[in-house]
Formats: sequence, structure tokens, C-alpha cells
Amino acid sequence: MMHEYTDRLVGGLVSVDDELEREFEARLVESSTLAFRVAYGVLRHRQDAEDVAQEAFVRAHRSFRQLRNRDRFRAWLVRMTWRLAIDRQRATRRRAAREQTSWSTTPPTTPDVVESRARSDQLWRAIDALPEKLRVVVVLAAMEGHDIGEVSQLLKLPAGTVKSRLFLARQQLKKLLQ
Repeated sequence: MMHEYTDRLVGGLVSVDDELEREFEARLVESSTLAFRVAYGVLRHRQDAEDVAQEAFVRAHRSFRQLRNRDRFRAWLVRMTWRLAIDRQRATRRRAAREQTSWSTTPPTTPDVVESRARSDQLWRAIDALPEKLRVVVVLAAMEGHDIGEVSQLLKLPAGTVKSRLFLARQQLKKLLQ
């Protein structure tokens, strides 16, 4: 008699865990490339972005049960990934400063490629110079193509705040790129 009760109780818990697992997997499928794109927007290095995205997925899996509003999963994942990417970037910069190593790139082959690479590098240096709260809005809206409403939801900010930060970021980028 006691075993039957315990089995039913354990069976119920397993099915709750299975249900949570299925829900997590469904939300992860919906957001499969989002974490990578956010990490890549910060790090601009494919391997590092993949590592950060993977770490974000692992942390999301571990903490999914505690997420109160599961409809906010995408915003939660973006914030988590953004923080992890910033942490990775800071650690990389500290390590590079300690090692005092300069990284060389292979020289481009055509003048068009040289010019394109130079413009891209200049743009990313300008984006890196922005304060973090402006940088994340630029990366999500301008670089990743999210509209104001999506950025607002992802960052849990009012749409007006997103618009003003995007405006300020564009003004600062204009000054930095002149």
C-alpha cells in the first residue's frame, strides 16, 4: 500500500520534471540562434560566441525551474548571454593586457576588401566605445535587426527608453566615426 502511494508520488514528480524538460526544449528551439547572435554581437569571434551561447544554455537549463514568467524566456536568455559575453570580453582584455601580446591578422588581398575591413573595424571600435546600455540596444536593433518592441521586451525596458538609447547611440556613433 505504501509503495503504491510512493510510486504515484514519484511518478507525478517525474512527469512534472519531464514536462519542464519538454517546455525548456521547446523554448530553446524557439531561441536557438538568439544566444549565439547576442554573444557574437559582443565578441565578434565565432568560437567564443559559441562557447558563451553554450554556457548560457546550460545556465538557463539549470535555472529554468526558478523562472517565474516563462513567457519571458527570450528576454531572460538575452540578458544572461549578454552578461556572459561581456564577462568573457573583459577577461580576454585583461588576459591580453597581462600578456601584452599583439594579434596579427592576415593581410587582405584586394583594395576593396581592405577598405571594407577597415570600415568594419572602425565601426566596431566605435560600437565598443559606447556605454554598455547603448551598445546592447545598437547590437540588438541595428546589427541583429530586432524592432523596437522586440528590443524592449528582450531588455525589459519601455519602448521609449529603447528609442532614446538608440537615438543617443546613433549620435555618439556619428561623432566617433567622423
